[in-house]
Amino acid sequence: MMNFNKMMPLIAGLLFGMGMVISGMADPAKVIGFLDVAGNWDPSLAFVMGGALLVFTPMYHWVIKPRQQALDNTKLCIPTNKKIDKKLIAGAALFGIGWGIAGVCPGPAISSLSGFNIGILAFVAAMIFGMVLTTKIFKRS
Repeated sequence: MMNFNKMMPLIAGLLFGMGMVISGMADPAKVIGFLDVAGNWDPSLAFVMGGALLVFTPMYHWVIKPRQQALDNTKLCIPTNKKIDKKLIAGAALFGIGWGIAGVCPGPAISSLSGFNIGILAFVAAMIFGMVLTTKIFKRS
């Protein structure tokens, strides 16, 4: 029988994916409605994000942070860079622009792959291409 700790990533991924779909975060029209604060604004996703924080925050402080390791006993890789630089600002801006245009970001896009929507498949392919290209560009510099 498989070790429970080795099953946790699968269980967490399934819960995350189901949460994305059930909450509407995987629906580009719903996301664009949330981002359209000057037009027909739909604030419901703020409750989804707030609810996620209400669940995650105590779990982080009571379970994750004290352990300082993942369930498979590997050390957590917590970023130590606290510098806000041009690269961070440019990346955040590109992420936000892409999210605003398409209404899709990486997590919900992965959750939506099972629907075989051509737009989502194209988004994920372009996202992977962009990640590979950016990695190659920054390795040169």
